[in-house]
Amino acid sequence: MSKKGNRITIRKNSIFKNGNLFFKTDRELTLKEFLKTSWKHLGVKYPKFYKMDEISKLAMLATEVLLMDEPHKNYDPEMVGIVLSNAHSTLVTDINHWNTVNSDSAFFPSPAVFVYTLPNIMIGEICIKHKFKGENAFFINKEYDEAVILQHIDMLVAQNKINAAVGGWVDQYKEDYLAEIFWVTGN
Repeated sequence: MSKKGNRITIRKNSIFKNGNLFFKTDRELTLKEFLKTSWKHLGVKYPKFYKMDEISKLAMLATEVLLMDEPHKNYDPEMVGIVLSNAHSTLVTDINHWNTVNSDSAFFPSPAVFVYTLPNIMIGEICIKHKFKGENAFFINKEYDEAVILQHIDMLVAQNKINAAVGGWVDQYKEDYLAEIFWVTGN
């Protein structure tokens, strides 16, 4: 059975760490503005963040807060996995991509947009930044089911494929968003 560590929740222009308010904007911002403001507040130097789509930025922001105490530093990167889930996959980015190819007169498919039409790209971005090389999975469900995520992590631990993981839910549809992620170790 896995042992959970820190938990991060991001919703409604607020970031919570273990249920306690970590950061909140003074005014209502769009998701794009909130992500940029929060990232700058954290002071993370990772320029690639600004090229990502919003759902990947949301996952990166949540992960940065989750890992700021460096729980992963005691683990071999080959044994750290990621298991995430959401309800809308990459629908917002899919629509943006569709708009670049939908019209003959405005036809301009962008590889920079297309790459983010894969939901596991957000996992890839986290893995690149933190050099995680363990097993990962992305599930699309109607609603957040933490038990399914923990069950998958426990299975990976039991098979000696990982011994720690980032798990949870990162979902976005237009301006509605929620990140609920946690650090878990197999003990």
